[in-house]
Amino acid sequence: MQQGTQHIRRRQLLIAAAGAAAAPLALMHSAASAQTAMRRVGVLIGFAESDPEAQARLVIFRERLAALGWAEGRNLTLDIRWSSGDAEHAARFAKELVALKPDILFAVTTPATAALQREAGAIPIVFAIVSDPIGSGFVKTLARPGGNITGFINLEASLIEKWLELLKEIAPRTKRAGVMFNPKTAPYADYYLKPLGVVAPKIGVKTFTTPVSSEADIEKAISTLGSEPGSGLIVMTDSFMTIHRKLLIAQTARHKLPAIHASALVVVDGGLISYGIDNTDLYRRAAPYVDRILRGAKPVDLPVQQPTLFELVVNLKTARALGLKVPYSIMVRADRVIE
Repeated sequence: MQQGTQHIRRRQLLIAAAGAAAAPLALMHSAASAQTAMRRVGVLIGFAESDPEAQARLVIFRERLAALGWAEGRNLTLDIRWSSGDAEHAARFAKELVALKPDILFAVTTPATAALQREAGAIPIVFAIVSDPIGSGFVKTLARPGGNITGFINLEASLIEKWLELLKEIAPRTKRAGVMFNPKTAPYADYYLKPLGVVAPKIGVKTFTTPVSSEADIEKAISTLGSEPGSGLIVMTDSFMTIHRKLLIAQTARHKLPAIHASALVVVDGGLISYGIDNTDLYRRAAPYVDRILRGAKPVDLPVQQPTLFELVVNLKTARALGLKVPYSIMVRADRVIE
């Protein structure tokens, strides 16, 4: 009887030991399955698909995800849509992407984020190149977003003060400056305009808004400004303005109008001066947020991050064409000088 009891106990111990040994293997198998399971990311970009710079930024986003272990075709599917700065396109593509039941959504620009927010329900959203996420109703605070959305701001409101100061510095005769943007793609315009109203009188420049919604509007506005001596132009950060940057460059050159931009892209292509951030860096920084959410993190626990690196870029050839001598004070501070 005693031997039988010992035999049973030995068998129970062996079974328990086998179970204990198998438990870590089961957990490892579960983790491996979770990692290799196909995950879906919906991407809505507010720029034009034909824009080489927008494509280059997307490549950076893909490469960063791959470095974090997400390989397209193996454990990741990216569904990508381009709205080209068109609100109706953004709304339609947002519906399409949500219908695909993605695990997470990545939005680039304020209009793209707003379109996805209306459709997403509880699906997490990571945004990039958004100016005023609190005012736009995307998050409650930067530190604690408070919902299913988080991401990366491109520029702070105080930057418009810097733009005006730099415009006056490189073109000292500037007495009046229009602020150009498209109200449909820059619904956050007041975020920048409010601080401008405070600083402009101190600098001695009269400022006013120059809203545009078409190429014809851009041509007319620049022509009007160019006909008034002492005029300058501030081009607000806005996907519409980025999409139409070549027209902006051509028209400001034609009408001898000094202009400052938020994006260095414009200056590289022939614009006068810019002060802002490298938006490619936001794509790079957004990928780890997407990764963390795919692995179980919640947007509410991921604070909205602000830009940390800014660059001043000036085009000397354009300055000479406008009859401007770039002051030494700008030359020594410039991160890039285009000859």
